[in-house]
Amino acid sequence: METRAAERRTVIAGLAGNVMEWYDFGIYGFFAAAIGAQFFPSGDPSTSLLASFGVFAAGFLARPLGGLLFGHIGDRLGRRAAVVSSVVLMIIPTLFMALLPTYAQIGVAAPILLVLLRLAQGLAVGGEYTTSMVLLVEEAQPSRRGFVGSFAPFGALGGLLLGSAVGAALLAILPERDASTWGWRLAFFSGLLIGLVVFLIRRRLPPDKKILEAEQARKSPLGEAFRTQWRTILKVLGFTLGHGVGFYLCFVYLSTWLKEQQHVASSTALTLNSIAIFAMLIFTPLAGALSDRIGRKPVLIAGAAGMALFAWPLLWIIDTPHLPAILAGLGAFALLLSCNGAGPAFLVEAFPKHVRCSGLSIAYNLAQSIFGGTVPMVAVFLIKITGNPLAPAFYLAAASALSLAMALLIGRETEAEEAP
Repeated sequence: METRAAERRTVIAGLAGNVMEWYDFGIYGFFAAAIGAQFFPSGDPSTSLLASFGVFAAGFLARPLGGLLFGHIGDRLGRRAAVVSSVVLMIIPTLFMALLPTYAQIGVAAPILLVLLRLAQGLAVGGEYTTSMVLLVEEAQPSRRGFVGSFAPFGALGGLLLGSAVGAALLAILPERDASTWGWRLAFFSGLLIGLVVFLIRRRLPPDKKILEAEQARKSPLGEAFRTQWRTILKVLGFTLGHGVGFYLCFVYLSTWLKEQQHVASSTALTLNSIAIFAMLIFTPLAGALSDRIGRKPVLIAGAAGMALFAWPLLWIIDTPHLPAILAGLGAFALLLSCNGAGPAFLVEAFPKHVRCSGLSIAYNLAQSIFGGTVPMVAVFLIKITGNPLAPAFYLAAASALSLAMALLIGRETEAEEAP
């Protein structure tokens, strides 16, 4: 009973930070067009949108640095120190995002400050997701690591869903013009409240005594990770790439894509996106639990192979004015991406404990910053130069094929007695 109680406390602390992180990015992605118009005014809406998604990507450029910093903290001072400090660093930029003046008010200083705030948030997020994955998997019972680890992406999906709910509420309460002009600021104020709650929850986590006791024996876990785990780092980077591209294409960019390509109303696009995310929210823990029974690789291989094969057909189905077809396509994407519920345990088990936060943070955040965060910008660019609204599907298929290859190459799964 005591073990289960400790596991529940860890699950709550681990997923809470991910809720905040992905709430913030979900809100930014959904209001990207409005933010682009206010901070990057242009006669061409595509140019403003491209610039707005460029700032979205800028937040990801800081993630590898955040991964290096908080991964080092996690391996030297313990997982608790890393997750508490990362959420503190996230709260301040969220507050300033809500208060930031527009281009019309302070000129070119507005987009510069916007970029700096996204960089600060990216730095904090760089240590948040991977350290929470490590925390969840290490504290889980051996037979439940896949299931408990799945609450890291579960929290991320919950954050996106919460962002969608807040966006829907704003659009329902306010005229669309007001929601786009100043209503999005209220969404960031809500993120500040979430951050304070997360901080209070994580302060109650006990320190990692084993990490603290061994701290003097490891002068540089980061250096050791590069020296001894560089092959695993490269493989994990390649594996993470596919899911990163899929996640941001399907659940951040496609809301904007539906509005731009099919002229679907903002409220309708948000509703469809929310239904698909909710489906993924349900399937993700099931995939994690399934991996505890049949292994991580079969679940992950099924998801990556399915995405590589069906990325174009599914986007073709979505490229229609018929709402049931759009929902069916989004639901299929959600099912395939849900297989990543087995991912946290798979990735955590790939590294030895003493360099786990450092190695995983480096690999995961490099993949997300280079490929995941740039997805909206790349998608807009591909459509613009090809004139083909389905062009992003080929990018997704290629990324998924690489993820499939890396899933096959990453070493055998750690047995229960050898795992964390």
